[in-house]
Amino acid sequence: MRVPARSRTGSPPMGASDGSPGQRPEPDGTTRMAGWSGIVFAGLLVAGLVLVNRIPKLGDSDAAYKAFYGGGGVDTLTVLGLYIVPFAGIACLWHMIATRTLLQVRRPLSWTEVPHWLHLAASVIFVCLLFAGTAAVGAVALLTEFSSGPLPGPDVARALSSLGYALVFVYGVRAAGMYMLTTTGLMRTAQLLPRPLVLLSYLAGAFLLLSVTFHPAILLVFPGWVLMVSIVLLVHRPVPTGAVHDLDHQPG
Repeated sequence: MRVPARSRTGSPPMGASDGSPGQRPEPDGTTRMAGWSGIVFAGLLVAGLVLVNRIPKLGDSDAAYKAFYGGGGVDTLTVLGLYIVPFAGIACLWHMIATRTLLQVRRPLSWTEVPHWLHLAASVIFVCLLFAGTAAVGAVALLTEFSSGPLPGPDVARALSSLGYALVFVYGVRAAGMYMLTTTGLMRTAQLLPRPLVLLSYLAGAFLLLSVTFHPAILLVFPGWVLMVSIVLLVHRPVPTGAVHDLDHQPG
């Protein structure tokens, strides 16, 4: 009488599936949510920043401020950019939570590590600073659309823009850099990112932490990185369950 062989239990390697060796695993809902929410966030943030960037810069003259706010420079597209930014923040939080869920499933004990919580704090702080900074920059633009009263002078508009720039470029960019560094470290440990992308991510995160420029283009680094990581998650289709164990933390 033949005794049926017992199936061997164990954790499949990253990207393994129950199908044939050449078959790629299908991503679960968490992986898809982390990938697609990151793509949505990157698209919305870039669109919002491009539209808000129509507002006069800190170095523009008083005449440029008067011409923009008093001469019909504020249009529907500028105001639309102010409305797009909140949705970008929502998508950022959605992406962060989905990513944390994926990391938590792959490494159940990751919540005991400090980067796990720095990752959460950095994302929330970035979104708060993005909201506050964009609101300050676009405050006078909203007045031109929704108020019939006299508009503040160029000095007030420039001061509000300075506040917005400080919140976003001095503080928000650092929070984005911290998010990139902590996410990269957690994903590297969970074997979610290839080694070249890990190195590139560390360099980009360090660049945001050390950058001192107020040029709006620097903000494109963060959504560009999120887009890249999201595409990697969707293309590589990592197995979320049982792929990585915290053997170092298990007793015995």
